Amino acid sequence: VQLKESGGGLAQAGDSLRLSCAASRRLLTTSTMGWFRQTPGKERELVAAIAWIGTNTTYTDSVKGRFTISKDKANNTLWLQMNSLKPDDTAVYYCAAAPGLSHTTRLRDYPYWGQGTQVTVSS
Repeated sequence: VQLKESGGGLAQAGDSLRLSCAASRRLLTTSTMGWFRQTPGKERELVAAIAWIGTNTTYTDSVKGRFTISKDKANNTLWLQMNSLKPDDTAVYYCAAAPGLSHTTRLRDYPYWGQGTQVTVSS
């Protein structure tokens, strides 16, 4: 199972970035897909998740109204559109998959992970 993120980088507060995660079509259509982030010394936290079927989504409170998770099944890609970025959004962002689960936000349910992509937001 391969998940590969891209799209991270440097941004200023208020800017937008879009992260992408290349995944197999099978994984995208049989798993809850999620974006997590982690900063040094802190636990990895869920940013957003999207259900296996349909468009049910979950966001952590700090990104609601700013970030949007979506799936592009035609191109086997998971997206995270990040708008109005803040310095607190600085982290390594990971794409993850929880196969066989229709919608989960629990870290332990995600056995498959990408290598991560760094997002750094300056004030």
